[in-house]
Amino acid sequence: MQDTDKEMIENYTEKYSKLCEANGLIDKNLFDLYGVKRGLRDINGKGVLAGITKVSQIKGFEEQGDQRIPCEGKLYYRGYDINDLVNGFTSNNRFGCEEITYLLLFSALPTKEQLAEFKEILAASWDLPKNFVRDVIMKAPSKDIMNSMTKSVLTLASYDDKIDDLGSDNVLRQCLNLISTFPRLAVYAYHAHNHYDLDNSLYIHRPNKNLSVAENILHMLRPDTEYTELEAKILDAALVLHMEHGGGNNSTFTTRVITSAGSDTYSAIAAAILSLKGPKHGGASNKVPDMMQNIKDNVTDPTDEEEVRHYLTKILDKQAFDRRGLIYGMGHAVYTLSDPRALIFKGFVKKLAEAKGRQADFALYSLIERLAPEVIGAKRRIYKGVCVNIDYYSGFVYNMLGIPMQLYTPMFATARIVGWSAHRLEELINADKIIRPAYKSIVTLNEYVDIEER
Repeated sequence: MQDTDKEMIENYTEKYSKLCEANGLIDKNLFDLYGVKRGLRDINGKGVLAGITKVSQIKGFEEQGDQRIPCEGKLYYRGYDINDLVNGFTSNNRFGCEEITYLLLFSALPTKEQLAEFKEILAASWDLPKNFVRDVIMKAPSKDIMNSMTKSVLTLASYDDKIDDLGSDNVLRQCLNLISTFPRLAVYAYHAHNHYDLDNSLYIHRPNKNLSVAENILHMLRPDTEYTELEAKILDAALVLHMEHGGGNNSTFTTRVITSAGSDTYSAIAAAILSLKGPKHGGASNKVPDMMQNIKDNVTDPTDEEEVRHYLTKILDKQAFDRRGLIYGMGHAVYTLSDPRALIFKGFVKKLAEAKGRQADFALYSLIERLAPEVIGAKRRIYKGVCVNIDYYSGFVYNMLGIPMQLYTPMFATARIVGWSAHRLEELINADKIIRPAYKSIVTLNEYVDIEER
């Protein structure tokens, strides 16, 4: 495209975008007038009931008659408390990612024999088509790894002779293949960006069938393929805790909407990736480390509670950091008093911080975790409790693991594809209608005017 054409297009879009904004604005009072629940949540944070699921359950309130009482958060995978699941495999010093993947897909905890067979199937499913890494992942690299992963997923569809077969056996095969290949798609896309865009050395390590998912990620990511057992176990826990979170979160709901239209698995998962990358969803984990660095740069003494509290107030008042008035990692759509994933994860974070000599950083995270709800409560009208969510600690952990920031959200996707797959299968098995909510039209009717008379 010539420079003159680019300039012409930019001038045109700048001019007409203002017209779009002016004509597209809707009076917010109309949402209340017509009873529209913005974000599909009412003023008390209760979501509009859009479906039924047996995959997982999230609990942030106790129902007492007509009242909803905030309670400590609970998360259940297929009816099992997430605390019990994590304690189960960590107490036996086992990796849990494959075991919990089996649970979410098949609704039962595997026996030793079933788990061993499942691991073999996952390892057999991770191969990519010949020259796929060179011809797809390495071509047109991007600093946006989620976009690169989406391109790879949609390209994989062209290698599948049964792409449109919606039978549960075929969809399960497709899901297992994507679950298995996601770590490679993410890590290799980063290596392509690191080499071609940042001019660093290129290295591609193949996964090892004797390693767990978490071990393979670190093995493929690091130049020397080395990692400690603690590092791998903490990444494994992070994957399990991010794996599933109900049918109403944006990316999972996207999966179910695309699935309800009768579309193929690759299209549904690609759409879910693009939903997850949004900064209001999975992309939030990138904002917390940025915010924490900003706090450290602007607070003289990070152990001084009053100074930290004052700066948090400035952030909330849009006077500091990105001036959006948000303390990232605080609050959740469902949880009120606590996010069980964050509580579990914090124990792992503490161990890793001690091993990495990052106790001072951990102390600051803990201090802000305690102060932020007080600051938010004093400045904002809160209809439910404000608690730290799992995104608050995720970026800190990935940083300590040496995972580059471009891979923070892709690590989330590498875990969450398990939940997406479980919900896609459930939607296909049970639903026979396309998901199509209603929108109230407030358009003004007009008489057509001939072009010569306008």
